[in-house]
Amino acid sequence: MNLRKYRKMAKELVAKMSVEEAAGQLSYDAAEIARLGVPAWNWWNEALHGVARAGTATVFPQAIALAATFDPALTEKISDVVSTEGRAKYNRFVKEGDHGIYKGLTYWAPNINIFRDPRWGRGQETYGEDPYLTAQTGVAYVKGLQGKGKHFKAVACAKHFAVHSGPEALRHEFDAKATPKDMEETYLYAFEKLVKAGVGGVMGAYNRLNGEPCSAHTFLQRKLRDWGFGGYFTSDCWALADFHQHHKVTSSETESAALALKNGCDINCGCVYNSLLAALAEGKVTDADIRKSCVRAMTVRFALGMGQKTQYDDIPYSEVESPAHLRLARIAAEKSAVLLKNNGLLPLDKKKIKTIAVIGPTAASEQVLYGNYCGTGSASVTILEGVRRACPSARIVYAAGSHMFRDKMESVAAKDDRLSEAAIAAEEADVVLLCVGLDATLEGEEGDAPNFGVAGDKLDLSLPPCQMRLVEKVLAVGKPTVVVQTSGSSIVTGAEERADAVLQAWYPGEQGGVAIADILFGKVNPSGKLPVTFYRSCDDLPAFTDYSMKNRTYAYYEGEPLYPFGFGLSYTSFAVTNTRRDGDGVLVSVKNTGARDGETVLQVYRKIAHPDAERNGRLVGFLRVALKAGEENTFCVPLSPEYARLVDEEGRSYLYEGEIRLMIRDGSGASAEAE
Repeated sequence: MNLRKYRKMAKELVAKMSVEEAAGQLSYDAAEIARLGVPAWNWWNEALHGVARAGTATVFPQAIALAATFDPALTEKISDVVSTEGRAKYNRFVKEGDHGIYKGLTYWAPNINIFRDPRWGRGQETYGEDPYLTAQTGVAYVKGLQGKGKHFKAVACAKHFAVHSGPEALRHEFDAKATPKDMEETYLYAFEKLVKAGVGGVMGAYNRLNGEPCSAHTFLQRKLRDWGFGGYFTSDCWALADFHQHHKVTSSETESAALALKNGCDINCGCVYNSLLAALAEGKVTDADIRKSCVRAMTVRFALGMGQKTQYDDIPYSEVESPAHLRLARIAAEKSAVLLKNNGLLPLDKKKIKTIAVIGPTAASEQVLYGNYCGTGSASVTILEGVRRACPSARIVYAAGSHMFRDKMESVAAKDDRLSEAAIAAEEADVVLLCVGLDATLEGEEGDAPNFGVAGDKLDLSLPPCQMRLVEKVLAVGKPTVVVQTSGSSIVTGAEERADAVLQAWYPGEQGGVAIADILFGKVNPSGKLPVTFYRSCDDLPAFTDYSMKNRTYAYYEGEPLYPFGFGLSYTSFAVTNTRRDGDGVLVSVKNTGARDGETVLQVYRKIAHPDAERNGRLVGFLRVALKAGEENTFCVPLSPEYARLVDEEGRSYLYEGEIRLMIRDGSGASAEAE
């Protein structure tokens, strides 16, 4: 969107404000200026995978699950729905006079940090470990959320800028050290793409980066302006207070306010900008500094339609959680689930099964559907309920088996008080669906997920001990067993070698139970691919606090993963042949060689023999394709324009002119090299 018109309107409005009024607009809970017709505005709203924290809204699969679809077009459809529901709710909130937190149209999403370490609790909010996949998915989310009209439908915000991915417990004081190469090649790549795609907002991170706090970082602000950023910049919540309280780069709140404003922070989520007028009186900031940021803020609000008629004003409340939106949530859950193992047990044949044991603490949980930063789904379907609906003729035997993380379910019971019931249920059944994993109380953000006192991060990749004992107990019964695991990250369940099948469902949204059941019983053919490496353990990974990319992610990892990035099985099989480069893409002939219709993701990886290149190759193109049983077709997989780009140790980009091998694979076994 061209913001020039709205910037002119903003300059005219801000010129009419007193400096006190202008300063008041730079706090996240901006006050009304009645004499100028400026309504109250709260900048803080969330929409990571649906309108969040504001009551009922369609809850889509968590962000990491959207990445697992490898389908930016689907992501754009989803974010378009999110902003439709957001506008519908906003229209009615305004009529009720409600301008409070979570009620506006400036959404603090997407999270495009790189999921570099599987212990990070907020990794579930991201689009995985690959910069290109993150950028493609993030740009799609921004486009859908902001719309294509003359006004923004809603405003997206790329966060957390930059080099931010834990540990949560240290984020308020931590100084992330990153080399120029890693910053340019990995950490900043997606931010540049989203800025150039027109994202309306950028949020700073809590941590310092190479000594400077990210919400007042001279290098990062220069990058934004070099990329042509014309939106607003906000601090993360209470991050500016960290300047003097934890980072110790300033000695007072007034100094922190001045440092942030001078270095490009327009909106303060927190209270530090209450000291802006004191900073003005002390000569630490100028009237012009305050008005400059206020113009940026008002530009965005005018672009959203402040004081104007927009094409979105009449979106009705009936759009919220409409049948069409729920169908889209189900489709997203179907396409995001990743089949990690199958010895032939799946799909289950309803005609041959009389009794199904559904076991595990996640089976009947709505919480595991949601992940963090979610709305309230009024049509939530758990895994247990989905199985009941999908197979009404079978006897369903349910046992929780264990608590999510405690040693017992009942306060006065003995340890592992539900294990024997789980064994009984398994013994009664023809097939066992063992539902284990994490939820947003076990991995997430500091303060949101207690996770045994480590501020939302995981200590390791294993399930909580009580669930590990449950897995062992159920597998020992010896019945055909499918493990359905929920998490937003790489986990180890202890069932990888012994279970007959393993399905990674992520946090699949409110229609997750329907989607999972349809996959288990063969109505839907699984097609998701891993957007992160699943490691065997953390033992050979660098320290969590080490931000070097060495031995991290599929591009640099030196070990043997449990399941690799891009991996995902199907109920059918594919063959890839006749690959060749064609202009800006790679032509690939693909045949569905199995007996079922299916979808897969063609993934193109480059291999360059050069010291500046990544150790194991890098994703430079992908395309989701659908083929009927026996069908063969040729597809053009678009390549990243920078597929030949290398970055040297000084952070300088250049195009490599030597030999570049392009490898094509689909993550389920089909592969070829482009000629």
